Amino acid sequence: MKEISLETHSRVEMIDITAAVQKATGEKKIESGICLVYTPHTTAAITINENADPDVPRDILAVLDRAVPLSANYRHAEGNSAAHVKSSLVGASKLVIIENGRLVLGTWQSIFFCEFDGPRSRKVLISIIAS
Repeated sequence: MKEISLETHSRVEMIDITAAVQKATGEKKIESGICLVYTPHTTAAITINENADPDVPRDILAVLDRAVPLSANYRHAEGNSAAHVKSSLVGASKLVIIENGRLVLGTWQSIFFCEFDGPRSRKVLISIIAS
């Protein structure tokens, strides 16, 4: 397993981690398999989406903020319930196929770490399974 450390800078943001995940994949020298990208945080998530237009991640965050507002009569006393809900909706992990030693992603796709309760120090765990 490989660990990537991240420092987030905003309350909510999406950070492209594709290159770091590909680097970890390449270090394993596996031609074909599966890459699990996972974050062990309850107020963060992993997603795959377009990275060609920076407005796409901004739009995703804006829609999530409208759907799950920061303040909404939550019971959780810590004040970050919205972040927990967003994390559950987006999910803590993604599986990506590896073929010819490379992640199989669409032309416009990137892997994003989603911060919903920043800024913080975070980590992403990567596990490679050969097929």
